[in-house]
Amino acid sequence: MTIDLLYGRSTLPVSPPPGCVPTVIEKRAMPALAAPRAAVERALAEPVGGPALREAARGKRSACILICDITRPVPNGLFLAPLIRALLDAGVPRAGITVLVATGLHRPNEGPELAELVGDPWVLETVAVANHDARADEDHVLLGRTPGRGTVVRLDRRLVEADLKIATGLVEPHFMAGWSGGRKVIAPGVAHAETITTFHNAAFMAHPRAANCVLDGNPLHEEQVAIVSMLGGALALNTVIDDRRRLAFVNFGEVVQSHLQAVDFAGAYARVPVGRRFQTVVTSAAGYPLDNTYYQTVKGMVGPLDILELGGDLIVASACAEGMGSKHYVEAQRRLVDLGAEGFASSIAGKPHADIDEWQTQMQLKPMRVGHVRLYTDGLDAHDAALTGVERVTDLTSAIADSMARHRDPRVAFVPEGPYVVPVQERA
Repeated sequence: MTIDLLYGRSTLPVSPPPGCVPTVIEKRAMPALAAPRAAVERALAEPVGGPALREAARGKRSACILICDITRPVPNGLFLAPLIRALLDAGVPRAGITVLVATGLHRPNEGPELAELVGDPWVLETVAVANHDARADEDHVLLGRTPGRGTVVRLDRRLVEADLKIATGLVEPHFMAGWSGGRKVIAPGVAHAETITTFHNAAFMAHPRAANCVLDGNPLHEEQVAIVSMLGGALALNTVIDDRRRLAFVNFGEVVQSHLQAVDFAGAYARVPVGRRFQTVVTSAAGYPLDNTYYQTVKGMVGPLDILELGGDLIVASACAEGMGSKHYVEAQRRLVDLGAEGFASSIAGKPHADIDEWQTQMQLKPMRVGHVRLYTDGLDAHDAALTGVERVTDLTSAIADSMARHRDPRVAFVPEGPYVVPVQERA
């Protein structure tokens, strides 16, 4: 028996050791749409909670379309051209249309990478495509403070001043915000660094409702929805893809309502009930593009925590082809290694603003507090591997066998899709 974990641009075959009793945790089959381009056109014409795109665009002189950055496998090539053509047909001038890459505080996507991200050469030839820069003060507009928690809200001027505001993206489990897509593409997607570092501070990250597949009571989600309201609303095109990156769902409409409809669809597949916990859990960081850095690998560590026994082994495979991530993240990881898990947690407690990317290090504390994290990768050198703060393994089968022997338990859970699947222990 061989189990294929998503890894890099392909898969990583794993052979369970002799005596292993494997449980493979996967989504039930998600029906891919037979005619995805037609489904996009239908979604634009049959909106959720708002007018059809051509009607909404009539008389508008400008439009800003937000797209996720390269860290998400969003099928932009399927929907950007139909979106833009609908805007042009409705009379929006070509010069008034901007596609804005919602980088948050990630690096910009440029050159061949930008072409890959956009997915359709016609889009790059037809309209302006630009990267958001969260540190460029002059590119942002101050909208005020959120009514509940007082977060200062600054958003990219190109979105704020556009007559028509459209977010696009992929709806999948998110280990902080509950679900990606929709309102999240606006904030943190095109928010100023001040805004992003506020609702990624230690208090937000430590909140028990800031978790996978949770929206009710999730402070990040609540702030994001508040920010959408302060913006004056927006439209959104939401997608869901299957394990082979094929389009399974698409809708369009008012940003909050359409997002919730997409969440309902995705949640029926992504959350997988499991009858027990395991001493050994083997997972992935979901393959390219998510596992390009160790920074994103943390999502794969958090995803299966509900089925990991206290003191168990969590073994995660991630290509890390681009290394650790940003210099800010490397510094946060260095502090984790120097201070230890609880020392790091104490050092960030009470800070009103997180340092850039240290929230991912804080999220790594979650699996470290539950069990023993072990990493398989061929993308990190010895220096970077030491900064992960977890044990590196060079052979997955041997690592699994070692865990089975130490725990005297042959039962092993495998989660090949990593954070795109959220195993949930069924409780009596």
